Amino acid sequence: MRGVSSTQAFNKLSARRPRLAKRSFAAILCLAVSGATLASCSYTTKVDLPKTQPETSRILWGDGTTMSNLHAEQDREAISFEKMGDYLPVAVVAIEDSRYFEHDGVDPRGILRALTRDLKSGKVIEGGSTITQQYVRAVLLSPEQTFTRKIKEALLAVQLERQYSKQAILTKYLNLIYFGNGAYGVQAAARTYFAKDAGELNLPESALLAGLIRSPGDYDPFTNPEAALARRNEVLSRIEILKRLPSENKATAIASPLGVGAAPATQRTAAPHFVERVRTFILSDPKFGATAAERERLLYQGGLRIETTLDPRAQAQAVDAVAKTLSSPATDPSAAVVSIDPRNGHILAYVGGSDFYGDEPWARYDLAGQGKRSAGSSFKPFVLAAALEAGVSLEKQYPAPGELTIPIKGQSPWLIRNYDGKGGGSMNLIEATVHSVNTVYAEVITEIGAQPVVDLANKLGVESKLGAYPSAALGSNGVTVLDMASAYSSFADDGMHTSPVFITQVSTNSGEVLWRAKPSRERTLPVSISRDVTQVLQQVVERGTGVNARIGRSVAGKTGTGEEWSDAWFVGYTPELVTAVWVGFPDAARTMRPPTTRITVTGGTWPAQIWQATAGGYLAETPASKFPPPIASVTGASGATGPRGPTGPGLTSVVGQSTVDATRILVDAGYRVRLYETASRSVAAGFVISQSPAAGAPFAIGGTITLAVSTGPPLVVPVPSVLGLSAQKAAALLGASGFEVQIRIEAEPPPGAPERAASVWKQLPAGGEPLAVDQAVAIWLNP
Repeated sequence: MRGVSSTQAFNKLSARRPRLAKRSFAAILCLAVSGATLASCSYTTKVDLPKTQPETSRILWGDGTTMSNLHAEQDREAISFEKMGDYLPVAVVAIEDSRYFEHDGVDPRGILRALTRDLKSGKVIEGGSTITQQYVRAVLLSPEQTFTRKIKEALLAVQLERQYSKQAILTKYLNLIYFGNGAYGVQAAARTYFAKDAGELNLPESALLAGLIRSPGDYDPFTNPEAALARRNEVLSRIEILKRLPSENKATAIASPLGVGAAPATQRTAAPHFVERVRTFILSDPKFGATAAERERLLYQGGLRIETTLDPRAQAQAVDAVAKTLSSPATDPSAAVVSIDPRNGHILAYVGGSDFYGDEPWARYDLAGQGKRSAGSSFKPFVLAAALEAGVSLEKQYPAPGELTIPIKGQSPWLIRNYDGKGGGSMNLIEATVHSVNTVYAEVITEIGAQPVVDLANKLGVESKLGAYPSAALGSNGVTVLDMASAYSSFADDGMHTSPVFITQVSTNSGEVLWRAKPSRERTLPVSISRDVTQVLQQVVERGTGVNARIGRSVAGKTGTGEEWSDAWFVGYTPELVTAVWVGFPDAARTMRPPTTRITVTGGTWPAQIWQATAGGYLAETPASKFPPPIASVTGASGATGPRGPTGPGLTSVVGQSTVDATRILVDAGYRVRLYETASRSVAAGFVISQSPAAGAPFAIGGTITLAVSTGPPLVVPVPSVLGLSAQKAAALLGASGFEVQIRIEAEPPPGAPERAASVWKQLPAGGEPLAVDQAVAIWLNP
């Protein structure tokens, strides 16, 4: 599709260049709009073009070191006009400034049209800029949109056109502008997108590049090929309408594919999802430019210094914890982690997925800040706090059946089951939280109402929209990992909440501050309620579902597991650090049980382990601190809060006593007793394993002491044989017998057997061997 050369086409169009009037349209506009004098509106002063090139912007870690360079190595190579090809200059002029050869730097039609709209709106909303004005703005002026700047831009454009030819200006422009993906100038753009020199570009390729100028991000052919194709065809249509290259066949050009090569390698960073969040902030906020093109130019050419809160050590701990826990990336789910300093809201670690640089379509999706998944029982602390605000006592007893049906007016009855299906008797809010009892929490939200719960969750820091329905108590609403970390920071900071801070300051290379963070800080909970919640959540880690998150210092937190094991959470905190961890499949809410996953994933397994490695590693060199004690209540050594009332003497130890003797001793002393049974290999059946509160702690008379009572060693049963079964059938059979399952994908040694393809060929322990029901059976599965 070769026609006339670019030089021939350009010369033909240049012949239309007007003879400059003694007083140009720009000068007249200056006089009319600004009220300036003729002298001040003169365009005879020589324009001195800067010799500096666009500067790299840097995203900095919290310690001031560089996290990421935004196009640090600019791909730029200036070339002469003759080497720009037959079509590229013509395509650019057609779409950016079709009257380029008919004005003296300012297009009266365009600027009057834009001025009319701007005056009606009271602000600059349309540019009406010529190519010359765009070049002036890029190299001589700041990006703000004001009437004064537009006048100055017009005057300088006219001055520039008196000094340089149209061809010289266009050449400078085409060597300067940004085409996206780190490519500055037409030569770099041709190589980036088509792996060829600019002079070798055909018509549709030239049209694609011309279409990128207005907004390289919106029309990026690597990430948004449909928009890029539509924009390219718009340019081709414009060329045809203007009859600039009459010999070309528009239909043939439009039928051509985009033809771009592979996307350039992404600059790798230790916090890629965080970097994308920072980029999005700059590119979407009008503070950094009135138009998308101006913000993009500022970010990639403005030499910005973007100071963030991210701690390189905390980030490394989080990334390493995810990689080591989810060690089989081919089959394991993904994880997202957010760590916050509750005292100032600073984001210290941010992992938005397991592999940002992977080939999966969801690899770059930010699971930490965008992915909304069921919170499961990690939402229960919000219900607990709302109940305390409503005047409910931690010691209030609720029936705790394994299954419960609650009638809902105008709807089907609500059926609630506990995670393990167990239940019976009654328990208070402390024990219901420690053991994550769904039926009790369903009763609590029925008692206090769902609206106060979701309102409080939003107040504490959950920004996702929450539905006020009863199942919210069990975490049915979708929330982000950032939501949960932010909300739990209210508990960690004694009821105070500071809005999350990602960026502290954005400044230019010269030190001019363009933006500075102003985080909000407010009280979201009374101190007394915040401390009560924290003391209960400490026991979740000490003796409840969160024991895998213990790190040898004061920790409070809560596990959460979604319906059908589709989402798993652990959100925990110390006085210095809040970390939220989510584990799940990024593409859909799929079950995380064998054979889909190696283990049955709950909040107390992989999420708690990731939390332990992240927080434990980061805080290893920080002196351990304790949470402040509850206010106006009596607290046992384990952190349990007793009722407000007379305090008895220090509790007597009943550990090791028989259930009958222990109960008698405590009842005679004026306490109530609650028992729960658990297997133990070291304590005989019927004897006390532990008590809460612990011995020696002062505790209010009439309070409830919880005793863990041994049922003896775990039941030992023969392991069923699963050889030859599919993974799903094997897991179901072993699970029904009470065993955990560990699946290993590995081909059996030759010669093998065809009938065992995709089936179990080895198990350990072998079928028939005795094994305690709380142990795991490993099975080997042929691919």
